[in-house]
Amino acid sequence: MIKEDKSAVALSTIDAKMLAKMFLAGAKNLESKKEWINELNVFPVPDGDTGTNMTMTIMSAVKEVNALGEDITMEGLCKAISSGSLRGARGNSGVILSQLFRGFTKGIKEKEIIDIPALTEALDRAVETAYKAVMKPKEGTILTVARGVSEKAKELSGNGASDLSEFLGAILEQAREVLARTPELLPVLKQAGVVDSGGQGLVEVLSGAYDAFLGKELDLNFQNGEAAAKPQGTGNASYDAQAQAEIKFGYCTEFIIMLNKPFNIKQEMDFKAYLESIGDSIVCVADEDVVKVHVHTNDPGLAIQRALKYGALSNMKIDNMRLEHQEKLFKMSEKATAEEIPEEGTSMPREEEPPKPVGFLAVSVGEGINEIFTSLGVDHIIEGGQTMNPSTADILDAVELVNAENIFILPNNKNIILAANQAAELMTDKNLLVIPTKTIPQGITAVINYVPELSVDENEGAMLEEIRNVKTGEVTYSVRDTMIDDKEIKQGDFMGIGDDGLLSVGGDLLNVTEEMISRMVDDESELISIYYGSDVTEEDAEKLRSDVAGAYPSCDVELQYGGQPIYYYVISVE
Repeated sequence: MIKEDKSAVALSTIDAKMLAKMFLAGAKNLESKKEWINELNVFPVPDGDTGTNMTMTIMSAVKEVNALGEDITMEGLCKAISSGSLRGARGNSGVILSQLFRGFTKGIKEKEIIDIPALTEALDRAVETAYKAVMKPKEGTILTVARGVSEKAKELSGNGASDLSEFLGAILEQAREVLARTPELLPVLKQAGVVDSGGQGLVEVLSGAYDAFLGKELDLNFQNGEAAAKPQGTGNASYDAQAQAEIKFGYCTEFIIMLNKPFNIKQEMDFKAYLESIGDSIVCVADEDVVKVHVHTNDPGLAIQRALKYGALSNMKIDNMRLEHQEKLFKMSEKATAEEIPEEGTSMPREEEPPKPVGFLAVSVGEGINEIFTSLGVDHIIEGGQTMNPSTADILDAVELVNAENIFILPNNKNIILAANQAAELMTDKNLLVIPTKTIPQGITAVINYVPELSVDENEGAMLEEIRNVKTGEVTYSVRDTMIDDKEIKQGDFMGIGDDGLLSVGGDLLNVTEEMISRMVDDESELISIYYGSDVTEEDAEKLRSDVAGAYPSCDVELQYGGQPIYYYVISVE
């Protein structure tokens, strides 16, 4: 517990310990509000995840900040916040939050204390960094709230503000005012009766930080923080799958190097070569001041001793895989799909095999859809999607499991594209190409149109062109009453959501789905593909297929089991 500090309001500067306390308090406040933030989704679907994504992003940084102990320096704190949030970033809101932290910490990492001018400069740099990370920034979002904070800070600083407490209170109030105006900037927010969820998340971070500065009594117990920050999906599951093979190297060794000086390309290549000489399953990703390392070896001490030449180590973890081997075999599900248990010649790289020219990664959820991607030649599936966006670290881990020089990644969700782009920027030894697929049907179309005889650039261009021809509709249910696109929606109603908004709504699943399809099909449509989810019977899906085939005799109609949760049907029209 943080006790009331009556002198806090008199502070004119912020040191590293105070900033750490403010950061942790902001994270704790966000964590406590995440479910409420999830409910601010414009579409009242049962998978709102903005609060979850932002919380898991910041909790990744919390874990690194807590590992610093009592001896905190500004430089070390900035490294922990920036690196932790960058690698833990998931979802658009989480990636943008990580970029705000990245820019902010760059502005202060060389300072021992922070005053109003330094804060103003750091806030401006945070906004600049975040806007650059988004290809087409949209106003009425978290970016707008962040910019409002920065502009208010510059106004106050320019007017000679000297009271830090009043300064922080004023910029927090400005954040709330800008957040309240987001529905005026994005009509879809106004119609749904909500403010921007990402902006709300940022306000909660700032509010918690301000409370800590004022010395309010706060509970900074993060008992659930580690679980929240733990990457979901690909990483551990993939290493478990590798344990099914003969265990040549017995110790799974992971740690982070806090670099004592810049890690140049030659050092990075030499370090990777050394790791390869003592083990396999190597992940070595450098990002400015930190290096994330994973290696399977018979002597973890050798990896640790070599790493200590470059800096201090944190987040160390060593597991004896041979002792765990039988337990892992027993626990492995009989229904494990090909992406979880790689078959011979697929996703698991082997030392004796040279890398192939091109590989594929796809983000997917649902047994049937996973099998479709695997059958089309996708090397590895990253489990996730609308209900759980994989983080940048998850994607980097998955890339290391594909033995190819060039790897196409299909995010298949608009909320995962930024994390994929961030992973591509961090890659050093492989060429990761992001095909910005926003839906599962777009991802399937992209991989179908890959032609081995063409160059990487030619295939990238062809896939980008083909995904533009795919229309996608998804049918789910509403979790609250609202109004969208002049359509009244009641809790429990079925909704057909297209690429650009709501297409149909009502109380009958079949009618809603057929109305949605009718608004997607035009005179140029040739193929309608229906993927039915885990909550739909084959009989009901066949009834829909028959109705659609009868209504559109000029179109081919395909029906496939997707097995996806939450969405009864995913429909594509090409």
